[in-house]
Amino acid sequence: MADPIHLREFFRIPFPHTLSATVRSLLDRLPTDCALCLARSQGGRPCEGCLSDLLQGLPDRRCPVCALGLPPNTACPDCALLQPAFARVISALEYKPPVDQLILQFKNAGRFQHARFMAEILASAVRLEAPELLDEITIVLPVPSGRLALRRRGFNPAAEIARQLAGRLCLRYWPIVAHRRHDGISQKTLNRHARAKFQANRYACRHRLSGETVAVVDDVLTTGATLHAVANELMQAGAKSVVGLVVARTPYQRKN
Repeated sequence: MADPIHLREFFRIPFPHTLSATVRSLLDRLPTDCALCLARSQGGRPCEGCLSDLLQGLPDRRCPVCALGLPPNTACPDCALLQPAFARVISALEYKPPVDQLILQFKNAGRFQHARFMAEILASAVRLEAPELLDEITIVLPVPSGRLALRRRGFNPAAEIARQLAGRLCLRYWPIVAHRRHDGISQKTLNRHARAKFQANRYACRHRLSGETVAVVDDVLTTGATLHAVANELMQAGAKSVVGLVVARTPYQRKN
């Protein structure tokens, strides 16, 4: 049986970049069907028409901290409530049709191959919006999944995206830094205030950090309460800064 300490250290060693880039390039060229319309595509990506649909309707104005799309002259309701522990969020897409369909296929229908496209489009968003982060980020980790969700799905969607993203950005993937203390109730029916309260003390950091800038990856960011809770623990453990990298951000809604 492998020494668990050695297994932990393995995740801190980047996969050889030349080999991983070659394998990724080959996989990116494989003929596949579009996940949304079944037209021919490559590498598990949506076809060109569906990709255009995914990218349509991105907000002209976003909150500079949590990336919420905002109407003109509107303050961010999420940041006003949270006073986030994270420095900023980069989001590649808006969580609305057909993006929601793609993410639900990934999370609930076992379409693991979607993680590659999601990591690809998120990596592109990072390079476009904040290339300076690539010199600052030293650790990439996923939002920890609860035990019930892991049993139901068999995998952590955020972890699949984070692993692929770290490889594409040549950053260190270290998934064991944080864990979830408890599962609790589902957040789907909770408003902003209830979500923020519910997430308090839900996560913990296993390791002492030494001034690293940590990128926390998730598939969808709704109010920022989960990312805030994880970031708060990481900052208390010694992180210099925490940024959120998410595939999609939920649209602005006037009602709480």
